[in-house]
Amino acid sequence: MPNGPEITTLANGLRILTTPMPTAQSAAVAFFVGVGSRHEQPRTNGLSHYIEHMIFKGTESRPDHAQISEAIEGAGGGLNAYTTKELTCYWANLPFERYDTGIEILADMLQHSLLAPEEIERERTVVQQEIRRSHDSPGSHVGDLIGEAIYGDQPIGWPVTGSIETVEGVQRDDFVEHIAGFYRGPNCVLSVAGNVTHEAVVTIAERQLVDLPAEAAAEGVASRWGRPDDYIRVDRRDLEQTTFVLSTQGISRRDPDRYALDVLNTALGRGMSSRLFKEVREKRGLAYSVSSGAARYQDIGAVSVSAGVTREHLVEALQVILAELNRLVDEPMPEAELQRTKDYAVGSFRLSLETPMALGQRRGNQLLQDGEIEPPDVTVERVRAVTQADIQRVAARVFGPKQYALAVVGPSANDDELDAILSGA
Repeated sequence: MPNGPEITTLANGLRILTTPMPTAQSAAVAFFVGVGSRHEQPRTNGLSHYIEHMIFKGTESRPDHAQISEAIEGAGGGLNAYTTKELTCYWANLPFERYDTGIEILADMLQHSLLAPEEIERERTVVQQEIRRSHDSPGSHVGDLIGEAIYGDQPIGWPVTGSIETVEGVQRDDFVEHIAGFYRGPNCVLSVAGNVTHEAVVTIAERQLVDLPAEAAAEGVASRWGRPDDYIRVDRRDLEQTTFVLSTQGISRRDPDRYALDVLNTALGRGMSSRLFKEVREKRGLAYSVSSGAARYQDIGAVSVSAGVTREHLVEALQVILAELNRLVDEPMPEAELQRTKDYAVGSFRLSLETPMALGQRRGNQLLQDGEIEPPDVTVERVRAVTQADIQRVAARVFGPKQYALAVVGPSANDDELDAILSGA
C-alpha cells in the first residue's frame, strides 16, 4: 500500500502533493490548473483547450516542440494533457529515477511558453480538425449536444473544444490574458505519485515553479439549475444506427448524496449485471452497448444513459430506459441487489487505484477541486453505508418527467413524439 499523501504549499500558493509508493517502478507527474470551458466567454469558448495544445509548442529554452517531447521520451517517459469543463491537466509518466525531468519540462512549458504567432495559426487548423472529427463521430457529437440540452446556453453547457467559429476568432492576446489570469499558484496543484520522497519533490518544485503568480484566479460563472426550454437536440443523419443520450440534471461534487448516486448509477448501467444491460441488451436485444454515467461539477451535475440502436428501436429503447429509471423511484432496490452493487462499486474503485498515475490523478483532482483528499477507506465506508432508502430518495431527486433532456444523432422520431415519451404520455 502507498503511504498517505503529503502536501506542502509554496510561497506563491502552489500546492505540492505527493503520494509515495516505494515499490513502484514509475512516477506520475501531473500539473492541474483550475481552468476549463466554464471559465470562458462566449467569444472565447474553447480557449482553455486551445491553450493546452499551445503549451506543447515551444518555450524560451526549448523553442521547438520536438525538443519538449524528446526530453521526456529520452527519459523513457510519455507526456500528454487533457481539458475538461473545470480543469486542465498536464501530465508525464516516467521511470521513477527520472521524475525530476517531468517536473522540469512541465514547469518550463507552463511558465515560459512562447505562444509564437505562427504556431498559433498552425495549431488553429489542427484544433478545428479535432472539432470536425468529433462532429463526424456520432458518439462524440451526441456528447456536445446533450451538454446543450441539459444545461442550455451557459458555460457549463458549452463544448470543451469550442466551435469552428470561436477557435477561428481567438488571437494571441486572448491566450496571454487567459494564462495570466488562471495559471496562478493558488489555482494549481502539482501531484507526484510513485517511488519519490516528498522532500525531494518540494525542493525541485521550489526551484522550477517560482515564476507562477501568487494572486488568486477568478472563479467560473455560477451554473443555472433547471431544464432549459430547448431540451431535445436532434441531428438527423442518414446512418445505420441512432446514437442517443438521455440525461437529467444531477448533483454537485460535494453533495452528501454523491455516494448513494454512485451506487444507483452502478446498479443502473455499469457492467453486465446492471439493470440496463440486462433489460435493454440481454432481454430485448435493442442495443449492443448501453450504459449510464454520473458527472459532478462544482455546483451542478448530470446523470445520463447512452445507447446506440437502430431507428426502429429508438422509441422502444427510450421507453424501456425510462421505465427502469421510474422503477428506481417507485420500488426499493432488493437487498441482495444492493449488496452486490456495493461490492462491485467498491471493488472497481479499489482496482482503479493500483498505479501511480491513477492515484496521482485522483488525489490531485480532489485537492484542486475540493480542497481536501478523501482517503480510499473513507470512500469505501460511505459507499458501504448506502441504504435502500438512500437509493430511492436520490432517484426521486434526480429522475422525473419534467427533468429529462435528450440528444440524438442519426435517424430519429420527430421531436413531438420524443417529447411525449420524455413526458410519460
